[in-house]
Amino acid sequence: MSSPKILIAFYSTYGTNHQVAAEAARAAEAAGAEVRLRRFAETAPREVVEGQDAWKAQADKAADIPEISHDDMTWADGYFWSAPTRYGAAPSQVRAFIDTLGGLWMEGKLANKTFTATTSAQNTHGGQESTLLGLYTSVMHWGAVIVAPGYTDPILFESGGNPYGYSANAGAFDETGAKAVAHQAKRLVEMTAKLAG
Repeated sequence: MSSPKILIAFYSTYGTNHQVAAEAARAAEAAGAEVRLRRFAETAPREVVEGQDAWKAQADKAADIPEISHDDMTWADGYFWSAPTRYGAAPSQVRAFIDTLGGLWMEGKLANKTFTATTSAQNTHGGQESTLLGLYTSVMHWGAVIVAPGYTDPILFESGGNPYGYSANAGAFDETGAKAVAHQAKRLVEMTAKLAG
């Protein structure tokens, strides 16, 4: 069987989810996947982004990474998305992209693909679980196969014990978190390979 094709897409205001996505890409490739790393387009007004030094620095850091496209969505066998929580849900940048996918959904081009997600928030109870569950609700409409990490490795207890997907406090992505993300990415690759085989 050929290597599963995994699309790793992120939105990151200050850098945490960019770091998570980079680790997921590394781990997915190590697990044998063909990987595309993409970012969600910035939809906030330019003056808002440039009005915060940390936000502008992250935008500049990710500028060379291609924006996610419909071609990426049809290319992939599985998806790994990482995005912060905004008021208990995925940020508008991610939702705006999801809202463009109606045509692909109607053609069945998003069905039977795997999906997993990670998130971050300013604090532990800042809406992390509801953000992941909201993303999973959306992809259920596509007919995607959710590959949550569950409690399939001891690292998940060390990294906060979130069975829905790794979640971090903003700015606190550490070695333990990297191990949890690597496990989640590897699990996605393994399950995608089984389904695509």
